Amino acid sequence: MERWIAGFIDRLALEEGLAEATCEAYEQDLRQFRAYLKKKEINSWTDVSRDEIVSFLLHLKESGLSPTSLARKQIAIKRFFHYLSQEKIVTVDPTINLAAPKTGKSLPNVLTYEEVERLLAQPDPGSELGKRDKAMLELLYATGVRVSELISVIPSDINLDVGFVRVMGKGSKERIIPVGRAASKAVKDYLEEVRGRLAGKNRSGKISPFLFLNWRGRALTRQGFWKIIKHYARSAGIKTPLTPHTLRHSFATHLLANKADLRSIQEMLGHADISTTQIYTHLDQARLKDIHAQYHPRG
Repeated sequence: MERWIAGFIDRLALEEGLAEATCEAYEQDLRQFRAYLKKKEINSWTDVSRDEIVSFLLHLKESGLSPTSLARKQIAIKRFFHYLSQEKIVTVDPTINLAAPKTGKSLPNVLTYEEVERLLAQPDPGSELGKRDKAMLELLYATGVRVSELISVIPSDINLDVGFVRVMGKGSKERIIPVGRAASKAVKDYLEEVRGRLAGKNRSGKISPFLFLNWRGRALTRQGFWKIIKHYARSAGIKTPLTPHTLRHSFATHLLANKADLRSIQEMLGHADISTTQIYTHLDQARLKDIHAQYHPRG
């Protein structure tokens, strides 16, 4: 059963061009489903019925999985069985007419200005990795790029004299984003004092093309960056739940709170549809409502 999961993931990556993160998420979802089936002693995809799929999704829902994650897992299973049907592995697709769960509209967590300042102050400016981490965090908050976009930046993508960075977003769409003074200085310090030394630690003999390197001189991974930001959040005493998108959400919300127009924010975030960007309008309204309730005498 596992080989068909691998074949499906290969198709998503090679033929459909899905992002690596999406492929990894789908693979994890399907392997979790496979493990569930194994406990039920189901060892062939042809033996999977609609009842098993519904039972699996209900099990996840009862375990407290968020509606958004539940919806993604259902999509992964539906797409997988469509693939099995195309490959003639199953004669009947058990996901046909399987209703999608309602995800609702949850607002993302954002950091306050004060929390962002505390987070950005955590890296040690006297160490190599501290300078690197300062540059990464400053650039992430200054531009609102996705973590996958941040770790894919190469030195020639960033122009510190003019103050912009070029990133390749979803669907291989390129966009240019301004970089402020604080982030430009942090990246310049890293480039001049640290990156060359990190690159020299790569024992493979190959020079990594990416801007941000790990302590071995190799490209930094999303998982590596995520460990770094969680470490600094703990040391800063930040209680707000963090996700890889928290600084991206904070970037957009803080711009909107300071009267930036929604269309410009959409362009910087790389959203294809402005309705995706409008979530930050709701966030700002929620923030204003909290302030009103806290400070109005009859709030």
